[in-house]
Amino acid sequence: MLYHLLYPLHEVYSFFNVFRYITFRTIYAAITALVICFVVGPWLIRKLHELQIGQTIRDDGPNSHLAKQGTPTMGGILIIFAVTVSTLLWANLNIFYIWLVLMITLGFGLIGFFDDYRKLTRRNSRGVPGSIRLGAEIAIALFVSIVLYFKPGFNPYVTIPFFKTVLPNIGWGYILLSTFIIVGAANAVNLTDGLDGLAIGPAITCFMTYLLFAYFAGNIKIATYLQVPYVAGTGELSIFCGAVIGAGFGFLWYNTYPAQVFMGDVGSLSLGGSLGAVAILTKQEILLAIVGGIFVLETFSVIFQVAWFKLSKGKRIFRMAPIHHHFELKGWPEPKVIVRFWIISILLALVAMSTLKLR
Repeated sequence: MLYHLLYPLHEVYSFFNVFRYITFRTIYAAITALVICFVVGPWLIRKLHELQIGQTIRDDGPNSHLAKQGTPTMGGILIIFAVTVSTLLWANLNIFYIWLVLMITLGFGLIGFFDDYRKLTRRNSRGVPGSIRLGAEIAIALFVSIVLYFKPGFNPYVTIPFFKTVLPNIGWGYILLSTFIIVGAANAVNLTDGLDGLAIGPAITCFMTYLLFAYFAGNIKIATYLQVPYVAGTGELSIFCGAVIGAGFGFLWYNTYPAQVFMGDVGSLSLGGSLGAVAILTKQEILLAIVGGIFVLETFSVIFQVAWFKLSKGKRIFRMAPIHHHFELKGWPEPKVIVRFWIISILLALVAMSTLKLR
């Protein structure tokens, strides 16, 4: 909005030419989202307290989590609000990709909202039935994938990390792949959101990484030099990523241990879904498995635990899944688990960035 209102003035006042630059708008999108969180955050937390919107703790969880009972949840509303407002203020709204990623963010956030609401009204950790929730997620992701597939100029080939000339064109299969990535990323972040600041930390790292890839992919000169796919218009996704980063740090201010508020499914599903969408739009789909390695680890720890429990008739691989609970039950203090997972996330982001040259 500011881009459309102020940039045209550069013909009269040269200062407004600064709104032309994606880098400038990305920085201020991050700052705007951060400020929104600082301003709105305390009010939202008080409101959640007043409405008694508190976290319901799993009966089979670590005993140390019982102290978290009643902590305000659904704080992801703050993230979505800050990201949406900041993106609309600073992005070029003529870019189609901005609307696609906002659709995923709001759509998955709405699913998470209903899931959280059901948990609160029933006073247990079971929300919307899994089949219904998954069906709604697939419907939104499938719609976006189909729209993207038929967008003129968008190629259905897949970029393979470490291989610059391996670009398989999977045709209609790209719709299924992109749907899987969006839904998978959403649920992976959701599974990771179990400790104070555990999910938002790696999410910030992932969006920092994809901010760079979005900028590279949207600049034909840089894309050509680095030999990454050029996708016209994706540079504007840097602004969305910047907004998420700013909102993420703003939310972490209140979510850091001991948390004053939890993001809830409304936050984790919207963050994960939008992360998957950005990975697809920047043509770095498979790289998400590296960048979001923490989320992948958490997801597979649950899959392996459930599968082995059924196959072995009651035996377990981990003391508890997702795997962050396993380390808690081994005696690691919660902050140690969180920070070590953050460190791993940063290392994985660096490995992902190295793929620009290791090809």
